[in-house]
Amino acid sequence: MNSSNRSDLLCGRSADYLARKEYFPMFVCSIITVGGILRIFLRNSEVIVLTILSLAGFVIGQLAYHLVEVHQVVYPLLKTPSFSLLCYFLPIIIFMAALEVDLYILKNIIWQVLLTTLISFVTSFILIGYVVMNFNPEAWDPQSCLLFSIVLAITDPFYSVNALKIVGGSKMYSDIIRGESLIVCGVTAIFFGMFRSRPMHVTLFSEIHVLMEILKDICGSTLCGYLCSRLIPSMLSELHSKMRSNVILCVSMVYLIFYLVEFCGMSGIVALIALGLNLDSLSFKPRMEFLLTKFLTMLSSVYQNLIYTFFGIVIGCGEIKYFSFYTVVFVVILFTSVNFVRMLTIVLVSPILMRWSYEYNWRWGFVIAWSGIKGIFSILMAPDIHRFAGQRVLAPHMFIFYAQVISLLTMGINSYLMSESARLLGLCNITLPRQMAIQNVIQHIQKIIQNTITLFKTEKNLANVNWDFVEDKTRIRYMTWPGTKQFCVSPREVETSPTDAVLIEEARLHVAMIQTSSFEKQCNDGILRKAAARILIGAVKSYCPSRGKFLSIYDVSTYVRARSWLMKFKNVLTYLGYHKERIPFPPPGSHKLMMFVYHIVFSEEFEYVGHIVTLIYVYPLIIHLWPMARELNVSTLITLNYYFMFVCILQSSLKIIIMKRRYFEQHWNILEFLIVIIGIIDVFCIYFVRLRPDNLLLIQVTVMLGYLRVIRFLHIFKILIPVLRKVVEVMVKKRLCMMFHITKGYIKSQEDTKLLLRQISACDSVYQKLQDILETNKRDAVRELGLMEHEDRDVVIAVKTEQAIRNVIAKALKNLNFLWSRGIIDKHEGSEVNEVLLTKIKALNNFPMAIPPPTADKYLPNIVWLENKYVLIDFFKERTRLAFFDYGDVICREGDRAQGIYLIVSGMASAFFISVEDLYEGLDAFWPSLEYKIWLKLALSIACQYFKASLEDENLKFQSCVMDNHAYVETLSRYVELPINNATMKFVIVVYGNVINTKTEEPYFAPCIIPKTCDQVQGASDLSKLLIIQASDPDKDDNTNLGASVDTGLRMTRERK
Repeated sequence: MNSSNRSDLLCGRSADYLARKEYFPMFVCSIITVGGILRIFLRNSEVIVLTILSLAGFVIGQLAYHLVEVHQVVYPLLKTPSFSLLCYFLPIIIFMAALEVDLYILKNIIWQVLLTTLISFVTSFILIGYVVMNFNPEAWDPQSCLLFSIVLAITDPFYSVNALKIVGGSKMYSDIIRGESLIVCGVTAIFFGMFRSRPMHVTLFSEIHVLMEILKDICGSTLCGYLCSRLIPSMLSELHSKMRSNVILCVSMVYLIFYLVEFCGMSGIVALIALGLNLDSLSFKPRMEFLLTKFLTMLSSVYQNLIYTFFGIVIGCGEIKYFSFYTVVFVVILFTSVNFVRMLTIVLVSPILMRWSYEYNWRWGFVIAWSGIKGIFSILMAPDIHRFAGQRVLAPHMFIFYAQVISLLTMGINSYLMSESARLLGLCNITLPRQMAIQNVIQHIQKIIQNTITLFKTEKNLANVNWDFVEDKTRIRYMTWPGTKQFCVSPREVETSPTDAVLIEEARLHVAMIQTSSFEKQCNDGILRKAAARILIGAVKSYCPSRGKFLSIYDVSTYVRARSWLMKFKNVLTYLGYHKERIPFPPPGSHKLMMFVYHIVFSEEFEYVGHIVTLIYVYPLIIHLWPMARELNVSTLITLNYYFMFVCILQSSLKIIIMKRRYFEQHWNILEFLIVIIGIIDVFCIYFVRLRPDNLLLIQVTVMLGYLRVIRFLHIFKILIPVLRKVVEVMVKKRLCMMFHITKGYIKSQEDTKLLLRQISACDSVYQKLQDILETNKRDAVRELGLMEHEDRDVVIAVKTEQAIRNVIAKALKNLNFLWSRGIIDKHEGSEVNEVLLTKIKALNNFPMAIPPPTADKYLPNIVWLENKYVLIDFFKERTRLAFFDYGDVICREGDRAQGIYLIVSGMASAFFISVEDLYEGLDAFWPSLEYKIWLKLALSIACQYFKASLEDENLKFQSCVMDNHAYVETLSRYVELPINNATMKFVIVVYGNVINTKTEEPYFAPCIIPKTCDQVQGASDLSKLLIIQASDPDKDDNTNLGASVDTGLRMTRERK
């Protein structure tokens, strides 16, 4: 046997023949295929699949140990260094584990994670190390025992969390386990990397070397991962790239980052952990995270099959004489020790978790105590132990054997014990509020299904369908999950059994999830910026653990740590700003000298000369503060000091002569005068020191005054103040833009949540309380928008303009995708149009930060009911006036006599006012349909505001309604009746006043959609306006017969276009 080759192998015999590698790729493909087949047939028994593959690998290893033909196939595996296997498999797995951690939750529980990690690592290092040193049949050296205890300290972030998810564990517990696992894995990688870079005994490491290596691995690797997390989203968010290309690019970048960081001498594992933690769903395009997660899950599954099979082969290639009955006993002892360490960790951490989370109790602690599941992390680290051992290990494959057996045992036994203990302790039981929420959702879905069936029954082609059979097969019953207990919820239980506080708390969690989903959807639709969406999502997840806490806009402002310090800094800069005021001077007569001094003082050159002299004095001051240089240049420094003081005195004197008392009204002039006074005192002190060199007190005062010469440079900073003010103003505007985006996104999420309140809670009292809470939070947010607009109107107009552009382009992209999916436009043409629209979105990154409000010339053409007709525009332009309002000002009160109409120009700050007299004059001067068009625009706005979800598929553009008569306004006076034809009228909406059902006398108050069961309505107020949306285009006869019956509150007109 060749000893040179023997040292390269972990175990097994070296090849005494010419090794052939062409069989190994086929062997790897066979393992992947067999593993996939096993996973198909044993779908929910992943541990059994990995056990079968491990045993198969062990059998193949034994065959390779005795047969040359088999050894020839697996020899490339035996020849592969263990670190190479780690580099092949671990990057994807560690990145996927870090990507699944919610960074927002992790920030809130970082101290709990660090404490859990510290306790787990220390107890594992001590207890498992002690057990291995005293009970191991191979009698490893202490260094090997301690390294093996570190390897077994790593908890698998996948199987532990999966088992916890099955029993319904909180996301917080999952992230604690994942965070602990990632930190221990990173520490282990750094520790092993230090041994790998310098394979020597641990005592040969110097303290400074260890410290520098640790700092480089932690800080440098984390920084690299963070920078890459900012680089990758910019690459993946390239607007013209394809989804598949992005997924492949992301996986390739993971490996590239790992290898580059390792090549630079740092930890690639830590870099990938930092990379995965800083990426979230907003870092990718819509649906890309789903595809990436699926692809990574597939790769990790393949890697698991290969790892367990490969290391089973490695174990089988070792000598079997080291396996004995005591090996089984040691495995049992080791398994017991691993679980004892985990239980001890949970016992020590439980008081902190109980204090932090109201959901945590001793039952959850008992369940989580079984979460110490080991996995592929421990297996991949185990082969390196024999390389770093203090003494030569005769059976290095036993490190892998123990790690792999403990991994399989904990996967099978601990997962089973977690689920069973959760079931026995009642943690799998679905609470009554949760069951009520699920039943409410099921009832809502069943109602939708029933409405769909009712609609299908009206189709002629489906008349002979057995609808009873369809209803039976589509009926949804209450769903149950394995291991959960279910009980029916009767109406009496709903009323008595849980309290409103419990139901509201359950609903609060649903509201948080709806808000998070709304923020993500707004971001994906291009309505909300990614930075604003991240802040809002982070705020929701930060306040979600607080019991009874609904997120308000003030909580978001607290989370952001709003711009208060910027405003204070800006005020300080404004206070310190140098305002150079020209002093009025009498006409020049005999005061030519004074006029000459006046022009000198208020010239730019005068200021620049003072700054230049101050900058030149920097070098003499440095010499003065340097004792050795000062001793060599005493006389020169004194002369330069005299010269500098002469210039300062001359400058101040000229200003005082011209400005007189006004000179002391400027802060910078006071500082300048103070510098002159201190400088004069300094000159006199130096003079007296030269006369009396033995006076110690005088010398000390002179030395202190010499150090005070530094203040001579303070007034030069007034040059930087204008620059700093501009920088701060830009930062304030950016912060204001961000807060405006955040507030708008928050308001939109409140509106989305209100639409789903009935699906959250069916209890009327809880529904009303939630409605009040959401309405109050929305009102506060609207108030904040008003304050922002009052603070800087131009910035808010720019933000609104940008949002309008984004909304328009997003709508165009949505319509383009619809046409593309239906084959109406060609793929090539669609790609070109899509590229043009995406380029326009990208150009918004350079959108101006401030836009002045529009004038009447620019604003009036945008009013749709004026239809861009210059006669109308010119008429109203001469009669409008601009009105300004502060937040809280009352514009009008209900019941007051109308003074005119306001055309909002700038949100809540300004509006164009048209008086009633001018409006009447316009209605008299132009055609009567102008009045109708005003009512039509108001009716469409009201309908879209209150019934957006129901009217989403309707084309309610003003021009379309005017030209095509798709929607029109009908006027009803008191006791006037209007028949409703459901065949031609799709929606009838009361937008003003109120009507009653002529059959049931049921009242309908505006705004309200009249139900389909109503055949005729009657006006119940002096004036009622109904918006009628037609089901199809009416015939020409209908157009003429409909006639136009328009009656407004101002006067009667009889025309409809």
